Amino acid sequence: MREAVARHLEARYPQEGCGVVLRAGENGPWRVRPLRNVSPRPATAYAFAPEEWLAVSMEADARGERAVCVFHSHVDAPATFSHEDRVRAAPEGLPLLPGVSYLIASVHRGCVTCVREYGWEEGDFRVREP
Repeated sequence: MREAVARHLEARYPQEGCGVVLRAGENGPWRVRPLRNVSPRPATAYAFAPEEWLAVSMEADARGERAVCVFHSHVDAPATFSHEDRVRAAPEGLPLLPGVSYLIASVHRGCVTCVREYGWEEGDFRVREP
């Protein structure tokens, strides 16, 4: 799964790439679903197109899948959960997608150099250790 995510994010360089990881059931297969980055500032931010997110959500429901992870890259920057990432993921101080983790990859010169996973714990997004 991480290889598929990394390939997509490297291909999007020098813009941020993004997408979602879906899973069928508790022990079912994983599926990486890249999404278009429609942010007006794609070199420094990401945004899903609402109609594409709706289509992916409906497709996942039909297949018995659920979103388990949102992923995106930081271009020539650390894989840290930024202020903008927090505002997008929890605009009112609570996660928009409870139980969903966030995978952030640092992409330098077109290559993923670091990947970190974040989850909601104790009122904030914190690094999840492997």
